[in-house]
Amino acid sequence: MLMPHQPASQQKQHDSGRVLNCTPLNRYPAALAMALVTVLTQWAAGTNSLAEAVERPNIIVIMADDLGYGDVSCYGGEIATPNIDRLAQEGTQFTSGYCSASTCTPTRYSFLTGTHAFRKQGTGIAAPNSPALIPAGTTTIASLMQEAGYATAVIGKWHLGLGEKGVGPDWNGKLSPGPLEIGFDHCYMLPTTNDRVPQVYLSDHRVENLDPADPLWVGNKKPTEQHRTGQSHRDELTMDWSHGHNGTIHNGIGRIGFYTGGMSARFRDEDLADRWVEKSNEWMKAHQSMPFFLFFASHDLHVPRMPHERFQGSTDQGPRGDAIAELDWCVGELIKTVDALGLTEKTMFVFCSDNGPVLDDGYKDDAAEKLGEHKPSGPYHGGKYSVWEGGTRTPFITRMPGTIPVGVSDKMVCTIDMANSFATLVGQAIPQDACLDSLDVKDALLGAPNAKGRTSLVQQDNGSSGRYGFRKGKWKLVLYPQKKSYKSKADHSRTPKKEWTLYNLDQDPNETTDVSADHPDVLEKMKQDFQEIMDAGRTR
Repeated sequence: MLMPHQPASQQKQHDSGRVLNCTPLNRYPAALAMALVTVLTQWAAGTNSLAEAVERPNIIVIMADDLGYGDVSCYGGEIATPNIDRLAQEGTQFTSGYCSASTCTPTRYSFLTGTHAFRKQGTGIAAPNSPALIPAGTTTIASLMQEAGYATAVIGKWHLGLGEKGVGPDWNGKLSPGPLEIGFDHCYMLPTTNDRVPQVYLSDHRVENLDPADPLWVGNKKPTEQHRTGQSHRDELTMDWSHGHNGTIHNGIGRIGFYTGGMSARFRDEDLADRWVEKSNEWMKAHQSMPFFLFFASHDLHVPRMPHERFQGSTDQGPRGDAIAELDWCVGELIKTVDALGLTEKTMFVFCSDNGPVLDDGYKDDAAEKLGEHKPSGPYHGGKYSVWEGGTRTPFITRMPGTIPVGVSDKMVCTIDMANSFATLVGQAIPQDACLDSLDVKDALLGAPNAKGRTSLVQQDNGSSGRYGFRKGKWKLVLYPQKKSYKSKADHSRTPKKEWTLYNLDQDPNETTDVSADHPDVLEKMKQDFQEIMDAGRTR
């Protein structure tokens, strides 16, 4: 097992008694879930909490937004992230942990449904007035856990649309279908993403604190010529835009799209992280007596980066670095609550990201200018919007003391696999026509000895470019159509000179050298395997 990136900053872990290096780590003995249940059924007469923890653990998935492989200190980042590092020091840290796409909406779609977003049209970055991208009644990770007797909640960023197809959100009425129609008992969230309108909280089916006398309107065109925008009133902005993001101004920041009204419901950007933590803690305390599944969908690193005042200036990398510090604080607060409730050994944390990093994503916030020696993608090339490794290989950590061993794993796991893996963990059957690409990598997530992860993975960007990555073992195939297609200004990817290129990740993790001419048989076999997955309509 090879740790592909070992900067000096990782040696900060000496105090924990665990230093990551390039040699295999001896794992602590660990049994699988069912084995632990069997062994511990006689543990302390009348007290079977540890056995129950393994059989029906609480599960908290923390999905960061735009966080790269090298953005946290346990993966070599220059910014201290002690709470995220604690998860790694007390759990299993993956070096081949992936999200399924390099933009937010398709990753979130595939995480929840267990099906690749490229299999369904219209699952690219959702517009402010997008209808629900996951139809009511769809089998999801949340519905599977709900059917298994779990309390379920999503708190944080949604960005998967709301309302009926052809209609979209009813901002002043019942916002349905949405999370509650696909398996969540409760949601408290940002309905779109914060660089898009509107800046309001959604609590279950309603916009919170909305005054009927001041209705909320959301549209794609300026409602009037007098409407203040980031273009017409640029001098009023407290954070200037670099491209796009110049529609409606709220809190001194231009947004994508237009909206009016709803003034009593609008939030302050600086308070988002605090609100997510507050609501998550309240919900966990209210459901501590039963197994729960919490999807904590952070927004911190996503533009506009506006962390709370107490984090502003806490790093030397400007708002992006400060947002990483704020994200780390959020993780620490969730850990504190779980510990205070006495649920430490009954709760499985999974930390991941929805896609790789991006610097200038539409606002002038000095993300590139203040980067210094920090490498957001670690040893990999690319980031958000790309199909290179930096676009989808991200931090991925699992932690459950007493069950998940301490160590580093090179097993390939992906966010799309959580639906199947968690359902298997709790004994919940999955319908044949659901979760089409979600594989059972439960043993790998639990850090079990000799566990197997994925053998291959398709990586997509936003879904409209025709670009794909396909990793199988040490080989990485890249499909990059030689045609003009959408390429974000934030996409720092190189453009191959051929439609199909091949890379040896063991020797070339940065995907610098195309070796297809040296390995024509491997190239053809990889192309064949990739096409079979695309044509089959499923991999499960």
